[in-house]
Parts: sequence; C-alpha cells; structure tokens
Amino acid sequence: MKKIVECVPNISEGRDRAIIDACTGAAAEVEGCNLLDVDPGADTNRTVITLAGDPDAVLEGAFQLISMSHKLIDMSKQTGAHPRAGATDVCPFVPVADMTMDECVELAKRLGERVGSELDVPVYLYEFAATKEEWRNLAEVRKGEYEALPAKMKDPAWKPDFGPHEFRPKFGAVHISARKFLVAYNINLNTRYARFAKDIALAIREKGHLKRDENREFVYKPNGKKIKVPGLFRNCKAAGWYLDEFNRSQVTMNLTDIDVTAPHQVFDKVCELGMEMGVRVTGSEIVGLIPLKSMLDAGRYYLQKQNRSTAVDERELVRVAVESTGLDDITKFDPDKKIVEYVIAGDTSDKLVAMSVTGFNNELASESPAPGGGSVAALAGSLAASLATMVSNLTHGKIEYRDKWDKMESLGVTGQELKDKLLNAIDDDTDAFNAVMAASRMPKKTEEQEAARQEAVDEANKDATRIPYSVCEMSLATFDLIETVARFGNQNSVSDAGVAAYCAHTGVHGAALNVRINLPGIEDEEFKKEMRDGAARMTGEADSRLKEIVAIVDAALTAQAD
Repeated sequence: MKKIVECVPNISEGRDRAIIDACTGAAAEVEGCNLLDVDPGADTNRTVITLAGDPDAVLEGAFQLISMSHKLIDMSKQTGAHPRAGATDVCPFVPVADMTMDECVELAKRLGERVGSELDVPVYLYEFAATKEEWRNLAEVRKGEYEALPAKMKDPAWKPDFGPHEFRPKFGAVHISARKFLVAYNINLNTRYARFAKDIALAIREKGHLKRDENREFVYKPNGKKIKVPGLFRNCKAAGWYLDEFNRSQVTMNLTDIDVTAPHQVFDKVCELGMEMGVRVTGSEIVGLIPLKSMLDAGRYYLQKQNRSTAVDERELVRVAVESTGLDDITKFDPDKKIVEYVIAGDTSDKLVAMSVTGFNNELASESPAPGGGSVAALAGSLAASLATMVSNLTHGKIEYRDKWDKMESLGVTGQELKDKLLNAIDDDTDAFNAVMAASRMPKKTEEQEAARQEAVDEANKDATRIPYSVCEMSLATFDLIETVARFGNQNSVSDAGVAAYCAHTGVHGAALNVRINLPGIEDEEFKKEMRDGAARMTGEADSRLKEIVAIVDAALTAQAD
C-alpha cells in the first residue's frame, strides 16, 4: 500500500477567488499532490483546502500554498468571523493510508522549519506536533488571534518553534500540526421535529448534557447543582437540527478520532436511541471525504453481525457499509468521489486490471511487448489467492465445518489481501518495463548524458527486477492458504484447491523467469546475486509445495470416488 497523507491548510481569505485560486493552484502544480477540495466562506473570510497524496509531494504542495498566501494576503487588512492569526492560519497533516502519527509529526516539523527559515515568519506547532503541552490545543496557542501577536513577539514565553520571534504584520503567524482524520457525519431521522435530533445529539456527544425529568425540567443534586450526564462517545461533537430541503431532522456531528469513535458505532447507537423515542433512522451522510479504512471497518462490522465471512473483496465491503448505514439516503454516495484513496487514484479505466478477460488477452496477443510474461505471472498468482479464498468462503457458514469458520475467515482475509497486491503487480510489471524503455531512450551524446542514462537504466532494471521478485514471494505465500483449504476446507471444492496450487506454481516460476531476464542489464553484482539466489530458492520451494498439495488433492478425490 502506498503512503497517503492528507493536509488541510486554512487560508485567511474566503472572498477573493483570484487569491484562493492562486494559493490552491500553487499546491496543485506539485506532482503527486492532489487538490481534493476547496471550501471558501465569505462570512468567515476563510478557505479550507484539502490536499492529499505522497507525503513529500504534499509537504511541497503545502509549502508552495503557504508561500503564495505570504505573497498575496495582507493580515493587517483582513477581517472575518473565524478566529485567525496568519495568512495561512493552520496547516495540519493527517495520516490516511500506511502513515503513522509520528510520521505526520515529522512532516509538520519539516514544513515548519522550512516555512520559518525561507519565508521568515513565526511558526507554532500544535496538537500532536506541539512542543509544549499547553500548545496542544489550537485555541490556546492561537489565543488573542492576529491582534495579540505584537505582544507575543515581545514575550519570551511565546517564542515560536521556527522562524523569527518578531512580528510580521503582513503575514502574522502560521500554526502547523499533525492530527487525526476528522469525519463530518450526519444521521437522518424520519421526523420534522428537531427536538428528537437535539436530544440524541446531547446524549451521544462527548461533552454530555444536563439531566432533565419527564417534564424537561433540570434535575438537581442535594447541593443545588445541576446533574451532568456524561456523553456516550469520546471525540464526538454533535448537534441536532431540521433540514427544510429534505423535510426531516438530522443529528449532525464531527468525529475527531475515528479510531476511537467510528461512524458505524454511532449510527447503531442513534438507531437504538431513536427507537426508544419512537423515531426511526432513515440513513446517514458523509460530508466531505472519508478514509477507506473507515468504510472497510464498517463493512466488516456489519458482516460479522450477520455471522457472515468478512473475506470479501474491498468494493463489497464498501457496498455493505453504504447499504447498512444508508449513506445513499438523501444524497448519492459515490465511493470514487467520497473515499480519499479512490479520489486520489482517479480514473483507473486505462489499467490492465480494469480490462475484460477478452480485452486483456487481446492486448497480450498483440505485437506490443508489454504486458507480457511478468504480468501473466502476477495474474496467475492472483488467481491462486482468489481460488484459495473462494474455498475458504465456501467452507465458512457450512454447519459441518463450524469448528473451521474462524480459521477459514482469517485465511480468506489474507487471501483477499494477497489477491489485491498481485493484481496491482499486473500493471506494476508493465509500468516497470515501460520505465526501462524510457530510460534507454535518454540522450547519450555527451559523457554526462551517457552517465546519467546508464544510472537511470540500471535503476529502472532494478525496479523491473524487484517487482517480479515480489510476485515470487506473494505467489509462494499463497501455498500456505491453499494447503490449509485443501486439508480442512469444503471437500466439495478440493479440486479448486488443486487448480490454485498449479496457478501458484506458475506465478512463482513465471515471475522468477522475469527476475532472471532483467539481471544482465544491472551492474550491481551483489544485487544480482541476491535476486538470483532468492528466485532459485523460491522456485525450488514451489516445486515441493505443489507436490505436497497435489498429493492431498489426489487422496481426497480418490476417497470421494471410492
């Protein structure tokens, strides 16, 4: 999985479209930095911008955006309803895929150091990146806003983390951080009466509410203080309102840490609370974007409640999550436009894996050298993983195999992961071959050009070798799954386990051939030995595993025939 980070800069300009476009455009020009959303507010005079993609690219995009705001926004003349202290007021990094919070903190520090030194403006770190406990809360570190900066720049206690401890009237100061992903989530009720939505919001929000009796009068302690009822969910800010457009009331919330409080958990509780009040939840909606993991977790959660296997493909998990929480209730939920990773991936219709079987075979049979054997080896490995997963799913749920359900589900989840990685390798192998061709076409008229070309060709050949080597590893890993389903899975599908074993064997050997054919173009002898020896070891192990599994399958089929 590729690392994906989100960054949400807020600039102190929400009215002048030219300035907004210039700032967002500066970020969007950076390759690998995707501009996902621009949300300007005239009254707040603030624009919330969402960037996402490769960590280094997003960091560069954020810097270019801050640099442009430094040129175009004059804080000495800026007014607006939203708290602010700088031209770019806040700039948090958020982990999305294969990123840790520590890595986001490091990005925040790298950006802060660069902004402070190159733009010569004060930088304060907050939340997870804060260097002082009292600065973890943005409200505290931004206290007094822009107008308080002249005094802060004279107070040693307010020395910024980066940049000068001097007032910069035009820019102000920027606050950079690392934080959790925030999901804006709304749940819809089948009533126009907003009181129900407000009461549910008070019950679920972390802040809680004051207790009332059946007459809605406050309940007091013996000492005369009102009784406080704690909220049901941490990291949940909620309110209730009526939506005239959709003729119903709605519980609206911000979930500030979806690892602690997930949308599907809140949804089920709101359904329960609504039933107690005599109202029904009709569905929900995501405002903005949501990480893929959150949708997959929801899909698994509802499948488990149905006592079904969670070893299904990614898109099926998303579909289950959408249907179970009614995300299509009042607005269409398009996964490709609402899930961060899918938005970044963009249109994948030109990928080999998006082709029909006929289309792929026709492309394979053409005069083009790619796709070729490397992509086919990856396809063979993915078929092995898919067949093993199929047998696990045909075993899960069968009463006679009840004691094997947990094993089969766990195996199937692993099989789905291997299948997806091997499918990605189909395009990766072809892309690597094209990269080798591109490097070989680099100019070589001068010694410098020839040296640069040779270095590029060598590195491209290494990449083209690493990909089939990883296909060897993943295809070999499917043998563990295949042997398990052959021994313990649904015996009506034992022949499918045998076919899976032959596919896995082809995946390993086919990928190993592609490792070997790339080695002559590489000068690094140590690398070549590592790849050659590793491929030889894996093909030998694949031969042994195939024989073992074929023997298991033959014995099972013979027993069935008798």
